[in-house]
Amino acid sequence: MIVIKYGGHAMKDESGAFAQTISAAIKQGIELVIVHGGGPQIDAALLSAGIQSQSIGGFRVTTPEIFEIVQSVLAGEVCASVVSNLRKAGVNAAGISGRDGNTLQGIRMNKIVDGTPAELGLVGEVTQVDTELIEALLEEKFTPVISPLANEIGADNGLNVNADLAAAAIAGGLKAESLIVLTDVSGIYRNYPDPTSIITEISVTELVSMKNDFQGGMAPKVAACLAAIAAGATAVRIIDGNSAENLLLALAGSGGTLVHA
Repeated sequence: MIVIKYGGHAMKDESGAFAQTISAAIKQGIELVIVHGGGPQIDAALLSAGIQSQSIGGFRVTTPEIFEIVQSVLAGEVCASVVSNLRKAGVNAAGISGRDGNTLQGIRMNKIVDGTPAELGLVGEVTQVDTELIEALLEEKFTPVISPLANEIGADNGLNVNADLAAAAIAGGLKAESLIVLTDVSGIYRNYPDPTSIITEISVTELVSMKNDFQGGMAPKVAACLAAIAAGATAVRIIDGNSAENLLLALAGSGGTLVHA
């Protein structure tokens, strides 16, 4: 079982190369679950609606107004597009949101990765994962494609979950052998964006000791690595999603940054 966080350039898969790679892996008997992102699409929708948004520590501050757009873009537009591309490649994909079947439940996040308190609004920290719906889809030979949304515990509303952290929670809940994170960088850098500082392999213990050194969007990725392994995944690999060949290598166990226990 491998969970793939599908984001970055891979989501613009006009050539269909990523979908074909995923299709080939499934035909080889690899069980896959896909969690997609959608930051650029949300940015575009907010711009079109004339709504300003800000990020704190790599997390989008989410007002109720922004959440409605986030949910519409992720669970509607983006999920449907990913499912469509996969189906064209022969993958029996089925789209769900993390809110469906109470797959993801959580509380409002009130601090960023380094522990600094922050007012983030409807940004979720996943505290409970129910894998029943995902496992039912897998049992019926569907490949689940999941939008990173959660239900707020004790409330009727939903929460916007960072896609890396949603994928981490799901990988942990499924006790996945690996979480592969497709992103716009080659892996984890000690000194981003210095390409010579990329880390090829690192233990959780060492990553914990440096986690507060990471800035911007890299911080949630590092947090996701730690969270996935703490929750039960065996390893996490962060790769550059600009090439389908990188995904092929990652599925075979190489490339990017490997984080392990």
